[in-house]
Amino acid sequence: MILSPKKTVAGDVLSKSFIKVKSHCTLAQAIERMLEENLTEVFIVTEEEQLTGVITLKDVADIKGRGGNISLPVKEFLRDDIISISDMTPLARCRDIMLKKKIGRLPVVEDDKIVGVIRSSQIRDNFYMKMEEFNIQLTNIINSLHEAVCGIDHQGDVVLWSKNAETLYGVSADDIIGKPLADYFPEAILLKVLRTQKRVDNVYHEPRKGTHIAISASPLYVEGEFIGVVSSDRDITEVRTLSQRLQKATDTLKFLESEVQRISSDGFGKIVGKSPSLVKSIEVAKQVARTEASILITGESGTGKEVFARAIHVHSGRKGLFVPVNCSAIPDELFESEFFGYEAGAFTGANKKGKLGIFELANNGTVFLDEIADLPMHMQAKLLRVLQEKEIRRVGGEKTYTVNVRIISATNKDLKQMVNIETFREDLYYRLNVVGLRLPPIRERAGDVDLFIHTFFHEISEQNGKPMPKFEDGVIDILKAYSWKGNVRELKNTVEHMVVLSNNNIVTKSNIPEYILQAAEESNIKRYEGNDLSEAVEELERSMIEKALKATGNNKAKTAQLLNIKRSTLYYKLDYYGFTEK
Repeated sequence: MILSPKKTVAGDVLSKSFIKVKSHCTLAQAIERMLEENLTEVFIVTEEEQLTGVITLKDVADIKGRGGNISLPVKEFLRDDIISISDMTPLARCRDIMLKKKIGRLPVVEDDKIVGVIRSSQIRDNFYMKMEEFNIQLTNIINSLHEAVCGIDHQGDVVLWSKNAETLYGVSADDIIGKPLADYFPEAILLKVLRTQKRVDNVYHEPRKGTHIAISASPLYVEGEFIGVVSSDRDITEVRTLSQRLQKATDTLKFLESEVQRISSDGFGKIVGKSPSLVKSIEVAKQVARTEASILITGESGTGKEVFARAIHVHSGRKGLFVPVNCSAIPDELFESEFFGYEAGAFTGANKKGKLGIFELANNGTVFLDEIADLPMHMQAKLLRVLQEKEIRRVGGEKTYTVNVRIISATNKDLKQMVNIETFREDLYYRLNVVGLRLPPIRERAGDVDLFIHTFFHEISEQNGKPMPKFEDGVIDILKAYSWKGNVRELKNTVEHMVVLSNNNIVTKSNIPEYILQAAEESNIKRYEGNDLSEAVEELERSMIEKALKATGNNKAKTAQLLNIKRSTLYYKLDYYGFTEK
């Protein structure tokens, strides 16, 4: 606890060295006593020792100046307006009385009898002593604080430099105190506050590499006069390190939240199909999954290249994440920061905490580079370096990070042809294509279409809370006959469309997208080319009537009008082709 001078009372410091004389004593005798005992006052008391007045050397000088007779008794000259105090009067109160009354001593009395005296020199000495004690205690407290404490006067010279400041900044108090702070730290926050006289709070500062500080500084005033600046500097290096680790954990967690369901269920067992070309690709993928070889998956859009890549990652047993990247979806100016991450404040708009790149996030795991053909040339060179050196450097950073990442890439373009026309690096092509896998389109897997249809209908019906539907005659045949240029992705989207629009748990031809029905009709027409003309005409006529009925909502009059035939003719043909009333 810090001791305060205000708690000291007169009885603690009073002097027992004082002169008292009786009122009949002459002034000359009183002066002689003061000179002998080297004191500046005498106190006048009665025969009963009661204090009645005081005469000081200043009073003597005034009396002599007026031509007074010093042979007279002191009672003729004493001042009877004497102010006295008790021994319990606070010393601060004694000081205030002396300043107000412009006197240099106060007698301490008990039962009207003088027991001691308080002089201005005693108050001064006591306060100096207490101030020294206070300063020692304050220094100990400042040095015990976790923060570094620094102070400068109004000229910018250092007046306070705590032990933790010595440790934090590597400068001893003996070297810096009394010298201009600018000589050591010309960009110090204290100097800014010295200029502006405005407080700052928690300003980030890196005084030397690897040391991170949060500084708060305040201007100091005494009775309205600016006297300097004091700061508390907190070492946040450990906090910053923990924050970076937390940010990495948070980034990883966010990624996992969106991926965990897919990762946990992905594998070769999820790949639908039994066609020989697909089975061969699966066998090769399983064989190379546990190696470090880079894999290039080729195939048309929608053939399931990402599903295949995930299956390889799961089968590989790698402990890190599977991180998919669509190279065609990243703006050119963001490629480097997305792939390699960036340090805090690396560029305008950057996250203040920095950000992990794809390769750091996927460390010990797999990066899947989809649409690899769309990777810009300047990034192809940087990717090649990562594959060769196994190191990355964040944007705006100087430190290199070692990464252990398996690369699986995919494209629906002819990379070899791109190499020939010099739009894709040849050295990178061979790095990526250590093992090549081709996924066949659906039109080459005719036997698998029926499997896809039933798998997707079951999966999507379950997702939408519906039972597995029944199918109107001809629905499955139309779907199987379609060429599926969008492959598995198009087929799955079509099934979802049909499940959502179906009624009464029955999928009808009317639930099939129009463009697929149109393709089926064109296919039927081609199927009859070169065959019996009457059969082809009937097939076409039946199809046109069916479309007209659908367009008019089964309104027979409008249907006949639309087909430009008589209503009686329409009824005849409806009966002929076996159309039932709806």
